[in-house]
Amino acid sequence: MADGTDQKSSNQMWGGRFASGPSAIMEEINASIGFDKKLYAQDIRGSMAHATMLASKGIISPEDKDKIINGLNTILSEIEAGTFEFSRKLEDIHMNIEARLATLIGTAAGRLHTARSRNDQVALDFRLWVKEELQKTEGMLTALIAAFLDRAEENADTVMPGFTHLQTAQPVTFGHHCMAYVEMFGRDRARVRHAIEHLDESPIGAAALAGTGYPIDRHMTAKALGFREPTRNSIDTVSDRDFALEFLSIASICATHLSRLAEEIVIWSTPQFGFIRLSDAFSTGSSIMPQKKNPDAAELVRAKTGRINGSLVALLTVMKGLPLAYSKDMQEDKEQVFDAAESLELAIAAMTGMIRDLEVRKERMRAAAGSGYSTATDLADWLVREAGLPFRDAHHVTGNAVALAEKKGCDLADLSLEELQAIHPGITKGVFDVLSVEASVASRTSFGGTAPSEVRKQIAWWRERN
Repeated sequence: MADGTDQKSSNQMWGGRFASGPSAIMEEINASIGFDKKLYAQDIRGSMAHATMLASKGIISPEDKDKIINGLNTILSEIEAGTFEFSRKLEDIHMNIEARLATLIGTAAGRLHTARSRNDQVALDFRLWVKEELQKTEGMLTALIAAFLDRAEENADTVMPGFTHLQTAQPVTFGHHCMAYVEMFGRDRARVRHAIEHLDESPIGAAALAGTGYPIDRHMTAKALGFREPTRNSIDTVSDRDFALEFLSIASICATHLSRLAEEIVIWSTPQFGFIRLSDAFSTGSSIMPQKKNPDAAELVRAKTGRINGSLVALLTVMKGLPLAYSKDMQEDKEQVFDAAESLELAIAAMTGMIRDLEVRKERMRAAAGSGYSTATDLADWLVREAGLPFRDAHHVTGNAVALAEKKGCDLADLSLEELQAIHPGITKGVFDVLSVEASVASRTSFGGTAPSEVRKQIAWWRERN
């Protein structure tokens, strides 16, 4: 500190116990204004609701309430205009706003903090921010699902290979494959909605940890701030960061889904697969190889998952050893959530753009769909259904047919009836009705199956709910 004036200004919010200001190191480790200024709108909104409630209960005068509200509106305008000066010496967003309010309206500003603490204040601000971010995420997931529904409808009949172990398994349709991601992101959206419901309780009024002796109305502030109800235990209220952990957990699961999709996009866009072609908007070139078109957007979405997962692990680690109630360790919660939220927003937006813009190369998908003897299971099912074989016997017969086709270098449908009957005499020419990939996918009419008719039913079901 340069002089006694700086010392006094740096600790004036702490009260009279501290005779000298913090050291430079303490100031550095303690300050959070560099990141928690993101909470300014929530902090001002919460303070307005709190002041209004205090006045309604006769705890502060209507005149002081009006001064506080007008001053807070001025501060909001200053911050949004970029003219507000944030000070590290004032530690956090709460003290920065309170100090500026005191400059604007004088002693009335000091009455705003009646019946509350920074502990319940930050819990309120952070909950409001996370709730708004979850609502934004819900909307973005809805847009991503809509993009997939459009592609699924366009490609309900587009045949492609289905994979297990990244080996050709059975033919499916690209529409069916798209609907798999609709289900994934639909679950993510459901988790978002549940999380909003879980956190929809107002912390303000819990004060430092024990509540307050003032005759406050926590239901009034909860309603004013758009919460369902106030929290029910003051100790848990200031200790709880489950809402942040739940957000990060949802973000990690969603990012995992995005990463799996990104991996498929990377693979599908290679010349070896050639199933899709990405638009120029989501690709880049090479500095020395002019023929390259790199799926960088997909690769970066894939990479964001590690960053988001890291945020979840970091906050879990912070919270795991904390006794009740509040500890300063919890200041480390916000950067993790802010960073994960930004990464998730960007990843969802990029993926939505890629899905809407990509070109589906139907001919390449169709050519690959019949590779790897993908209709072998259809042959086995036909033997069970038409020749009366137990499935294990049908599996053995089909294996012999695949071995013969491999030896001849042809597909199962290219084997002659005589060759198939030499393997099992019960095979008739009707078997060729199931050995094409189109026949294979058309036959999978079980609920949730890949048959185009079933895919269209699932698309219609989701459109009603999206």
